[in-house]
Amino acid sequence: MFSHIMVGANDLGVSKGFYDALFGALGAKPAMVDDLGRLIYMHDGAMFMVTKPIDGEAACHANGGTIGFKMASPEQADAWHAAGLAAGGSTCEDPPGIREGAFGKLYLAYLRDPAGNKLCALYR
Repeated sequence: MFSHIMVGANDLGVSKGFYDALFGALGAKPAMVDDLGRLIYMHDGAMFMVTKPIDGEAACHANGGTIGFKMASPEQADAWHAAGLAAGGSTCEDPPGIREGAFGKLYLAYLRDPAGNKLCALYR
């Protein structure tokens, strides 16, 4: 359904350190940087990008927005969460663990990146 996801950030160096660690926990390579300075991560058929806003305004996170990343196991979700915390992210929501709801049992782990974007690791 998605071709890519892009989030804004004000400090691409801080974001690169965070996302290199976060996606490295999943086996992805560090970001490629294009000629416009955008960070590009490609892994497992997906693309995630980080950029300074093209309108010149400050980047801000989406209130109510969450970007979910598919995990291969609860252990991978925990490693992803730990890597994100160690690289400057902050935990949000409940601690990583199983939640039950309309979609059945899910293992979820939530983080905010250094720019405030809300991220979720999901194992179904």
